Amino acid sequence: MTQKWGMTIPFYDRSLARSRELIAQLPGLGYTDAWSAEVNGVDGFTPLALAAQWAPGIRLGSAIVPVSTRGPGLLAMSAATLADLAPERFVLGIGASSPAIVERWNAGTFAKPYARTRDTLRFLKRALAGEKVSEAYETFEVKGFRLERAPKAPPKIVLAALRPGMLRLAAAEADGAITNWLSPQDVRRVRAEIGPGTELIARLFVCVSEDAAQVREMARRMLAGYLTVPVYAAFHDWLGRGETLRPMHEAWAAGDRQAALKAIPDEVVDDLVVHGDAATCRARIQQYVDNGLDTPVLAPIPGGEVSIDQAVRDLAPQA
Repeated sequence: MTQKWGMTIPFYDRSLARSRELIAQLPGLGYTDAWSAEVNGVDGFTPLALAAQWAPGIRLGSAIVPVSTRGPGLLAMSAATLADLAPERFVLGIGASSPAIVERWNAGTFAKPYARTRDTLRFLKRALAGEKVSEAYETFEVKGFRLERAPKAPPKIVLAALRPGMLRLAAAEADGAITNWLSPQDVRRVRAEIGPGTELIARLFVCVSEDAAQVREMARRMLAGYLTVPVYAAFHDWLGRGETLRPMHEAWAAGDRQAALKAIPDEVVDDLVVHGDAATCRARIQQYVDNGLDTPVLAPIPGGEVSIDQAVRDLAPQA
């Protein structure tokens, strides 16, 4: 299907401690990658540090670590640690994140997200190469930072990117782009912005279930939580869903959460969430790949009649 086939860790239905056995099975099932996330559950680095030992040989990536919730030096230290634990198979994914995560939850400042991401990328490339960095960037200044032990092989750095500006930055200065909440058809538009030579990674939410009504009800709650965030609203405006999603946004702004959920059309849910039996899901994932996605990172979500353990096995490229 594709040379890369990723899985999100840890799994939605269990803690990181309880994920060890299933993570250890991933390489044998044909998964090439394991990618963490960082919102309000586990941090972005600890699962990868453990997976480096639990699943030797698998590529590890963060999708994504926010650039405004850690200082630049600490971010470099964390990345260097993972690069030492998993030489040449750790990929550092960074991104702007959102005002809620940066400001409301972490007491940071969400300002100039594009510039902060660009500046952090430029700093990290130098710091992880072992340079001593003293520079005033547009959004922060670093004076005399050097890693005590720089990794022998600096990790690749990929950027969370939803719209043309960040996508082009990822293509020009990073090693790849990470995106989210898009359809197979949307992949073509994203790919057009970054060109053919840049790795494109996307997390795909998958529910192995033939109960479409139940999946849509569950998925609407997830979609409303994401698509009302300004960066995702702008992303889907750019993708052409602005008018379709307007009733949802209006209901959400009015404080009517139930009306907002009901306003999300079935076709939007079916566009953005992979569901059906396992064969249907794998075929849908293949459509993403056929349209230009290099690395699908599956995120099996509970709610169907198939357990997460079984879904991980059924969605594997060797299934």
